[in-house]
Amino acid sequence: MTQKESALNKKNSSWSGRFNEPVADLVKKYTASVGFDQRLAVFDIQGSIAHAQMLGAQKIISLDDVNAIEAGLAEILLEIEAGQFEWLLDLEDVHLNIEKRLTDKIGDAGKRLHTGRSRNDQVATDVRLWLRATADDVILGLKKLQLSLLDLAEAHYDTVMPGFTHLQVAQPVTLGHHLMAYVEMLKRDTERFVDCRKRINKLPLGAAALAGTSYPIDRELVAKKLDFDGVCENSLDAVSDRDFAIEFTFAASLVMTHLSRLSEELILWSSPRFAFIDIADRFCTGSSIMPQKKNPDVPELVRGKTGRVYGHLTALLTLMKGQPLAYNKDNQEDKEPLFDTADTLLVTLEIYADMMRGITVNKENMRQAASEGFATATDLADYLVKKGMPFRDAHEVVALAVRYAVDKKVDLSDLPLASLQHFASEISDDVYAVLTLEGSLNSRNHIGGTAPAQVKAAIARARKSIN
Repeated sequence: MTQKESALNKKNSSWSGRFNEPVADLVKKYTASVGFDQRLAVFDIQGSIAHAQMLGAQKIISLDDVNAIEAGLAEILLEIEAGQFEWLLDLEDVHLNIEKRLTDKIGDAGKRLHTGRSRNDQVATDVRLWLRATADDVILGLKKLQLSLLDLAEAHYDTVMPGFTHLQVAQPVTLGHHLMAYVEMLKRDTERFVDCRKRINKLPLGAAALAGTSYPIDRELVAKKLDFDGVCENSLDAVSDRDFAIEFTFAASLVMTHLSRLSEELILWSSPRFAFIDIADRFCTGSSIMPQKKNPDVPELVRGKTGRVYGHLTALLTLMKGQPLAYNKDNQEDKEPLFDTADTLLVTLEIYADMMRGITVNKENMRQAASEGFATATDLADYLVKKGMPFRDAHEVVALAVRYAVDKKVDLSDLPLASLQHFASEISDDVYAVLTLEGSLNSRNHIGGTAPAQVKAAIARARKSIN
């Protein structure tokens, strides 16, 4: 390569004066991030405009330069939005691509934009701006899904189904009550993202490379212009911290955990062995060989994508665990797992909110399943306790009665009164009201209980909370 060619090659870089030879093409490809960080472009421009306005207000650059920078960046934003911006691998990342284009447009004023900042605090700011907006989208997505669940729960606030422990029939509950458990999970998820957003919303810009800057900058002014709650108060931490990305990914992982649990139930419930629900055809696929099949692909894929998000959380934790202060090139690897986590979570929330509206419930099958497995056995024990029997004794009495009913292949409610009295003389004919499914449900009439009246009240509270 000639000296002129080398100079041209080096000219594209913001740091080339230090080096005697150009970066190898393979290294360019290996170290470049422009292929995935261009999604930060809008936020990079927002941050740059606020930074330029501050530089002008502090008389670090002229107002003419500020005006030229603002106008140039506005034109570049239009180019990006129209898909007309040319992203160059030689310029490594979104920041240098935009800066180079700005300088081509407005000349020396574009070169003054980077005064008082580094790519280290610039990228940290861009990611926080993007993640803040993404967190807002996630919070909205969580609320939409909660509303879908609430609609289904309200339609089935008194639909009887078996409640399970160990996947064995335990006690009767209502479908509405069951679904409200997931509403509670998503409520906590929403709270986590609201809380996470507070820690995202701190401004790193002004930390420069790692030690701050000698220019008389006003970080609080930039924070105000960008609607940050405050500034990162240690320059070393400001450029090297990725806690906010890890916390976001953890919160996303927990949402996916909850949706994976719900997915497992929808898969089971839609199988012929349960036949509790039918998932709308638009969320299912068929088989290439078995024409009768209707596969619940969406909930199955949500289960699978949950592991994908877990992997991103592990990747980010591993990325940070061995880094000394301050910024290291390792941190370039924070974006792809973070971006993919956000993309996966947002589309999952969107499709789940729609899918829950496409659920058809088979009430008869749910009721039949609740009438099997001696779901009201605990109610019989409680009945005996109310008659004066110690609970442990009542537990043993009911266990013997259940064994007898198993041998007879009938439910407890089908046993004659005389047979029940054989196990406990305290039993009288009012026991059958206790052994009915509705009796069991209505007896749990307290906050958090499965009584239909309590389910309706819980739905009303949840709607008020969301709105």
